[in-house]
Amino acid sequence: MAEVSAAVIEKLKGISTATISTCLYKRGLRNQYVQDVLPVGTPKSTSMVGPAFTLRYIPAREDLNGLEVFRNPEHPQRKAVETCPPGAVLVMDSRKNPRAASAGSILIGRLQARGVAGVVTDGGFRDAGDIARLDIPAFHQRPSAPTNLTLHEAIDINVPISCGDAPVFPGDIMVGDCDGVVVIPAHLAAEIADEAAEMTVFEDFVADEVSRGRSIRGLYPATDPKTLEDFQAWRKEKNR
Repeated sequence: MAEVSAAVIEKLKGISTATISTCLYKRGLRNQYVQDVLPVGTPKSTSMVGPAFTLRYIPAREDLNGLEVFRNPEHPQRKAVETCPPGAVLVMDSRKNPRAASAGSILIGRLQARGVAGVVTDGGFRDAGDIARLDIPAFHQRPSAPTNLTLHEAIDINVPISCGDAPVFPGDIMVGDCDGVVVIPAHLAAEIADEAAEMTVFEDFVADEVSRGRSIRGLYPATDPKTLEDFQAWRKEKNR
């Protein structure tokens, strides 16, 4: 697995999931957006960015999934909370089933205390109001009160998973904002960050021009040569 530098992580914090998705699409990657997952509460002021640390659930088998399983310190859900590295994002495969919680505010509060960068499930979280008040970014389908044991059996840690129909490999870079979550393959993270950062500057220029009444014809995309001349002048003026 490619190692992603802190500088790349920091650069990605200033780039939207929309721009990243376009960069991935240009490389033929069309299924990297986590479907039906949004922030719990108000989105945080900066994007969630970090390498994926995964937890996989399977459908619960009742004779193996009683409350007593939480007494085991090696229980995969509990172990994931205590071993997810600081700066990583805990990503849960809950089979797109939000009818029982993937976790609640106590476990997510513990992740925050340990310095984890964020948490994502394609299911639901309980204690959603409490989670919304935490500083750690959290993404799910919707609130769900029942304990995860009702429907989910934690089975694997840090293996390839599906989350909201997106493939997630351990170490892939998760980026989350108000639009949701996108997954960047680790080996592409540096070049995606560079390209997306440049795209962001140009898109800021375009938004500025549109706000002044300019037509998008020849501007977006930049098919009029004057657009690039204007962009360079704008960039110099804005020190971008």
